[in-house]
Amino acid sequence: MAQTWHDLLFAHWPLPPSAVATRLPAGLPLDTFDGQAWIGVVPFHMTGIRLRFTPALPGLSAFPELNVRTYATVGGKPGVVFFSLDAANRVAVAAARRWFHLPYVHAHMRSRPDGEAIDYVSEREGSPATFRGRYGPSGPVVRAPPGSLDHWLTERYCLYVADGHGVLYRGEIHHAPWPLQPAWAEIAVNTMVEPTGLHLPETAPLLHFSRRLDVRVWGLEPV
Repeated sequence: MAQTWHDLLFAHWPLPPSAVATRLPAGLPLDTFDGQAWIGVVPFHMTGIRLRFTPALPGLSAFPELNVRTYATVGGKPGVVFFSLDAANRVAVAAARRWFHLPYVHAHMRSRPDGEAIDYVSEREGSPATFRGRYGPSGPVVRAPPGSLDHWLTERYCLYVADGHGVLYRGEIHHAPWPLQPAWAEIAVNTMVEPTGLHLPETAPLLHFSRRLDVRVWGLEPV
């Protein structure tokens, strides 16, 4: 598949590995950086969602998404593990749950530009999981240097997921290196992590912003 991600905020908090590891699928090893696990809350919106070499379909190819994620490495390949993916499109939610085994859920969402900033709201249907805030870039685009925490958090080119029978899959993702910018955020409400049973620390999150990234996604293969 092909898709484009816009106005994305990475908001990350460190957590003890012992708290996060027990919430991963069996057989999936948690990745850590300098002894810390990291949880990300990532709001953005997508456009141009389609099978490659086919046109985007009106009403199905553009919508906001917000994911809650952590990180794992299998066979030396670092990837992303999703606790949840909220999306404002019921068809996309159903398709992703069926074909990609991903924990997509429907939410009422809004991503609205406000000058250089983004005014973002996500309210999960039937759940208290909510995000309300404004965010935007606070500096120029930079490339995260290899070995840095910024690089470790963002430069991951696959996802890991387990199906209902405990079989572990990898989905490959391809894109250019992230055009990251330092970011600011005014987060009024963030209860997105609470359904996992984890609790974010009171410390301010580590923030990054990216204006646009073109992405290709492949189907799942067993690990």
